[in-house]
Formats: sequence, structure tokens, C-alpha cells
Amino acid sequence: FQSHSKEVGIVESISLKNFMCHSLLGPFAFGSNVNFVVGNNGSGKSAVLTALMVGLGGKATTTNRGSSLKGFVKEGESSADVSITLRNKGRDAYKPEVFGQAIIVDLKITREGMRTYKLKSKIGNTVAVDNPVSMLTQEMSKHFLHSKGEGDKYRFFMKATQLEQMKEDYTYIITTKNVTLDTVEKHEECLEGLKRKYLEKEDRVKSLASLDDMHSKLEELKNQMAWALVRGSSIPSKYESKSAKVVEAEKKYKGIREQLEAITVRVQQLEPQSAELKNEAQSRSKRSMEAIRRKLQTMEGSRSDRLRRFGEKMPALLAAIEDADRKGQFRKKPVGPLGYCIRLKDHEQALAVEKCLGSLMVAFTCDNHEDEKLLQGLMRGYYQGGRRPQIITCQFFNRVHDTSRRAVNHPDYPSVLQSLEIEDPVVANCLIDQRGIETILIIKSPAEARRVMQGRQPPRNCYQAFTKEGDQCYNNRYYSNDQRRCDYLSRDVEEEIRQLQEEMQNKEAHLDRFSQQKQRVEEDIRNNNSLLKRAYDDRKRAKVKTHALLKILEARRKMAQLKASWEEVEQRYRQHKDSISTVAEEAEPIKEELSKSDQDVEKSKHHKKHYEDKRKVHINTIQALKASLDLKEQELTVLKATEICPERSEVRRTARSLDSEISRLKLKISTQQDQQGDREEVIRQYQEALVNYSNINQQVKCLKRFIQVLCKIMDDRHRVYTELRRFLSVRCKMYFDSMLSQRGYIGKMMFEHKNETLSISVQPGVGDKAALSDMRSLSGGERSFSTVCFVLSLWAIAEAPFRALDEFDVYMDMVNRRISMDMMLKIASSQRYRQFIFLTPQSMSSLPVNNLIRILRLKDPDRGQTALPFGQRNEEEEEEE
Repeated sequence: FQSHSKEVGIVESISLKNFMCHSLLGPFAFGSNVNFVVGNNGSGKSAVLTALMVGLGGKATTTNRGSSLKGFVKEGESSADVSITLRNKGRDAYKPEVFGQAIIVDLKITREGMRTYKLKSKIGNTVAVDNPVSMLTQEMSKHFLHSKGEGDKYRFFMKATQLEQMKEDYTYIITTKNVTLDTVEKHEECLEGLKRKYLEKEDRVKSLASLDDMHSKLEELKNQMAWALVRGSSIPSKYESKSAKVVEAEKKYKGIREQLEAITVRVQQLEPQSAELKNEAQSRSKRSMEAIRRKLQTMEGSRSDRLRRFGEKMPALLAAIEDADRKGQFRKKPVGPLGYCIRLKDHEQALAVEKCLGSLMVAFTCDNHEDEKLLQGLMRGYYQGGRRPQIITCQFFNRVHDTSRRAVNHPDYPSVLQSLEIEDPVVANCLIDQRGIETILIIKSPAEARRVMQGRQPPRNCYQAFTKEGDQCYNNRYYSNDQRRCDYLSRDVEEEIRQLQEEMQNKEAHLDRFSQQKQRVEEDIRNNNSLLKRAYDDRKRAKVKTHALLKILEARRKMAQLKASWEEVEQRYRQHKDSISTVAEEAEPIKEELSKSDQDVEKSKHHKKHYEDKRKVHINTIQALKASLDLKEQELTVLKATEICPERSEVRRTARSLDSEISRLKLKISTQQDQQGDREEVIRQYQEALVNYSNINQQVKCLKRFIQVLCKIMDDRHRVYTELRRFLSVRCKMYFDSMLSQRGYIGKMMFEHKNETLSISVQPGVGDKAALSDMRSLSGGERSFSTVCFVLSLWAIAEAPFRALDEFDVYMDMVNRRISMDMMLKIASSQRYRQFIFLTPQSMSSLPVNNLIRILRLKDPDRGQTALPFGQRNEEEEEEE
């Protein structure tokens, strides 16, 4: 053991920075056995020892150098640093795989008194080290030498041998035991309450037995009731109930049917009127020429650019959108016009698709409202004072919506969604959300469209269809399309231009004929006026003949007819012109009313179907009940009774009597349940109280067993502690007598463990020349020598990797110092596995030559410090000798 102990726990080096009044001390390299730290007062000897104590976890008050850690920081500095290297070699090394061969303890003390530790290793782990430090400082040495109290000496002995720590541990255990006893007493009081609560809950559970009897009686009455009904007429009553429901359903069905018929009549009345007004408005428009002319210009411009079909300003608008997107102004680039982003699979369906999408053909879609506002600003620059394209704001997705559940799926006719090729999912989703193109069919033939949509069973998920002429067909009405050509999706542009040119020529020819007729009427009026004037001239000259007068009269009549015809044409023109706005205004509310009627029809049809299905269910139920009533009435009732009560019993009481008793028993059960509470809750509370009582009871038993075991262990430990204290006291006395005898002294140590006192008496002389006396009567050197003997005795009985003494030779003369030094060196030589650090102002030049002794010489702070092995001296020491 001794061969390896010196390799673990001893101090290899120490360095100080801004500690106490020293800017920098060290690093000092200590030897493995005896080390003397020598130097004048103020050179830093005590600072080294204080740093060693504080650096290894000691309190500031134990150093007798300050009351708090912040006092160790040099004045004017923000922090102090202490670095201590401890040896960690051999088989007893502490975690060598973590620390290696040394443990470096770094301490930093801040001006605020905070200290932080770092244990350095090659891999940088931070751990704590338990290392008891027992040092005799200057102040403690002086206090010990001048102490008049025997209790102080006893406490010093107890602390040095760590018996005081054992005593404090035992005291803490006893305190814990007492606290545990108090806890047990409190638990026992609580246990009584829990037991009472548990017994109360148990009584409530037992009282539920009477409630169980009532439940059993209730079940028995229900069984009797089941067989009593076998003789009664429960099935006809059920039949009557079902019949009443059928009557009610038929009444509701009749009301819905009447409402549907009224709505259908109103729709049939409004539909011709709407179509007539629409046709009349179209035939009387004098503005159609200008519309045809603008449309012709658009089509001619689209020969080179298909985008112009969507408006003359559309190419410029898209260019502006592209430019803004390149500049990063849009979060997501708007998409449009939507009609430009779709392709037809069958071009015969072009007019149907255009009529279906309507204004959505030139609409744009944006992902967010910020992009919408920016696009509105761009459009204002191109559509000033005019109607700009619609902007639809909806979140962009990278895949098309799943419409499998709500889309129409006809075996012969496609939906609008199925008729289009749409590459961009954003466009497809917008048309699905805004127009529902997955629910609209395209049926080329008008007759077939009427047959499919207005038959008894219209296609599922479909509410309208379009023909190839653009006619719109609902399940209860039909709208003809007055537009005969496409505006946006035409494949043959030249054919469209030719048709527009022919229509333009027809309109112009019509206007020419009207102008020629107007000119002829005006010319006839002028000719008649000339004839009339000549006739009057002839009368004046009396040369008029009879046939001339007749001609004049005929001219007047013809002129009157022409004038009336002209006025009629003018009046009709003004009436037609005024009728245009009137017809348009009258058509709008009719369209709105028709749309509302469509919604009412759909809703009514839904209700009608619901009640028809319900009526069929009730009728089927009635028929089944009638058949069962006629064929198996008795069998059915017996079967139902058997389900309730398998064993048949003869019941003499009527069903009404049993029903009354069941009602009274249910009321009684309900009342008792209200008083006792819910059965499940009562049982739950009982089980909860039982578990709580059992747990606390088990805890109390465990604590009592623990206290019994603890008391036995404490008794055994205290007996061992007493024996150890006696053994250490005897050893300390023996070593103390042995140390004193080397100087020729005789001493005596008296331990009073009961009173916790230690009295030490020393006789410097030999024999009976002087009696034993208290250490206070000794001279300073004698007291110092006696103190060294006492400290060496404690060293002999205490275990520590290193020991340190500060100015152990204070007040000693040369003889006592020499003897004390020899004693300490002898002990150090016999304990080479221990490390000894002695601090003294002496030069130690008289030490014997030994390679185990190392001397660290401290000089004034401005002259630095040196550490010399024994046998090497500097020039100043030689001059002093």
C-alpha cells in the first residue's frame, strides 16, 4: 500500500494569480515527500497555504485570512486564479481513463465572491473531487498555543481525526429518525381517519343489497309483463303507430308535390315570356352593327396572335404581368385569361364551353390578396373607364381537386371537365370551384339533352347541360342560345371572319333598303308638293282641267299616305329604341326569379324523394306487419316474450296492473339511488377508500420496520464509533509521549469524551525536579515544541495524502527548532508515501543532505521566487553564512 500511496493525491504544483496581495506566484513544483516553503514575511508563504486550502474546497473562514472569498482578490483586479495539480498515478489512481496521470484543479474567484471550479483533463470532463484537508494555519497555531479552553483542544482533535464528521453524521441520522417517527405518528392519525372513511363506505356498499333486491323484483315484473302482453294486443298498437306515420308522411308528400307543381307552372309561364323578351330585344338592337364591326376587327387581329381574341389590350397586359413577375413583385405569378389556358378535345363543343364558362373565359386567378391588388393596379392602366377582366383569388395547388364523389359520370356524354385539356392544375381547380364544370354535361343534340335532363331520372350529380349550339338545359326548363358563333375557342378563324363579313353585309344591305325606302317616300312628298303648287298655279290662270284636278286630289291622298307611313316608321323606331332598355330591365328580375325557382325546385325534389323513400319504407313495414299479424301473430308475441324471459310463466295479472307496479318500483329505486348515490360511484368510492387505507397502512408498517432496523444499525455504529474514538485517543497519547521523550519532556493527555474536553500538561525537566504543568505556563519555545508534538501525534493517527504546517517553529529557540525539525523529518522519512509541506521564515540551510527534501524559496514580490532542491544555494545564502 505504501509503495503506491505516494502516487495518488499529493500536490505536484501550485500557481497563483492576483491572489491576496500577489500578482503572480508560482508555479511551485513540490516533491513527493518533504517540502519546505521558506521566505521572509510578506513573501507569500501563507498565501500559498491559503490558496491550497481554498483551491481544494475549504471555506474562507477556515483559513483565518478573511471572512469571505472576495477578500482574496487582489485590490484593483476583477478576479483571482488558483491552479493546483494533484498526482493521479498508480493502481489507486482516480478514473485514470478520464484524467490521466494528473488532475488539475482550476479555481476562479470573482470580485463578487463567486468561485467556479474546473477539473482539467485531456478530454475536458468536469467532475468533483473529495479530498479532506486538515491544515494548521498561523492563526490556528497561535490560537491553539494560547488557548485556555480544553474544549477547543478536544474539538481540534475530533476535527483532525474526522471523528467530528462522523458525530455530525450520526446526529443527522438521529434527527432524520426523529422526523420519520413524527411522520409515522402523523400517518397513524391519518390512518385512523382513512379507516373510519373506509368503514363508512363499506356500510354504504352493504346497504346496496336492498337496492339489489328491488332491481331483482323489477326484472321479475318485467318478465311477467312480457308474457302478460302475449295475451294482449301489442302488435296492433304497433301497426297503428306505423299507419299514423305513413299518413303523416303522405300528407307531407302531398304538400311538397303541390308546391312542386305550382313552381313548375310558374316556371313554364315565365320561360316563354323570358325567351320572347330576349328575342325581341335582340331583333330590335340598332347597336348590333357596331358590335359586329368590333368583333370583326378582333378576329382579323387574332390571325397573327390568338391572344387578341380575348381583347385588344390583353397582350400588353400579359407583357406587364411577365415584367412584374421577373422583378419579383408577385409572390406567385397570376394565371389568365382562363380561356387561353384550356384546349378542346372536340371542337364541335366550342360554343357549349364558351356559354358555360361565360365571363370566366377572360378572367384571371391569383394566389393571394396582395397579388390581386397588384394585378388590379396593372389592369387599371389598360382598362380605364371600361370593364376590366374578373380576378378570382384562391390558393394555388399543384394537383387537381379530387372530384370523384361529386362529379357527374355519364356513360354516353362527357362533363365540361372531361371535354377539356387543362395542363395547369390552378386553372382546373379555379373552374371547378367557380363554375362546377365537373357537374355539367355536354350533350350535342337539343332533343337528346331534353330527354336526358328532363326525364324521370336525371343523371346523378348533374343539374344542367349544354348543347353544341350553346343551349342551356335544366331538368325543368330550356334556354335557347341566340349566339351562333364562338368568340374565343373557334378553330377556323378565316371562316369566322367570313361569316362576320356576310352578317355585316346583310346588316348594311338592310340599312340600305331602309334608307332607299325613306328616300323614295321623301321624293314622293317633294313631287306631290310640286304638283300641288302647279295645280294652284293652274287655278290662278284658269287653265285647269278636270283630269288635272283629279290628279291633284290623287297626289294629295298619296302624299298623306306616304306621310302617315313615314310617321309610323319613325314612331315604331322610337318605340323600338325605348323598348330595348325596358325589355332588358324586365328580363333581369325574371332571370333571377327563374334561378330562385330552380333552387326551390331542386330543394323540393330532394324533399319529395326523401318522403317518397320514407313512404315506401313505411308502406313496406305496414305490409310486413299485416302479413305477420295474419300468419304468425301468436308466434311473434311468444318469441318476443321468450327473448325477455326464456321460462314461460302463467300470469294472472293484467298488463296494466303490472305496468303500474313497475312504475312505482322504478320511482322507489330512483328515490333510493338519489339518497345513496349512483351504485357505480358508491362502489368506486369504497374501492378508492380501501386502496388509500391499505397503502397508508403498508407505508406505516414499512416505516416502522425501517426505524427498527435503523435503530439497530445506529446502536452498532455508535458502539464502533466509541471504540474508534477510544482507540485513536490511546494512539494519540502514545505518540505524544514518544515525541516529548525525544526532548526529555514528560507529558500527559487527558481525554474527557463525556464532557468533550482535552487537557494537556507538559514537564520540561526530568524526574521530580518539576511537576507537570499546563501548557500556558511554558515558555514560547516550549509551547511551540509541545504543539509540534501534538500535531505530529495527530498526523500519525490521521490519514491524508499530504500535510501542511505554516510557521510551525514560531517562538522556538534553536534547540527546540532543531529537535522539532529532526522529529518531523524522521516521521517524513518513515512515511515516504506521504507528502509534507512546511512553511517557515527560516532559510533551512542546515538541513541534512537528502534527495527527498525540496526547498522552495520565496523572495519579495518584485524579486520573484525560486525552487531549489536540497544542496543548491544561491549567493545571498553563502554570504549570510
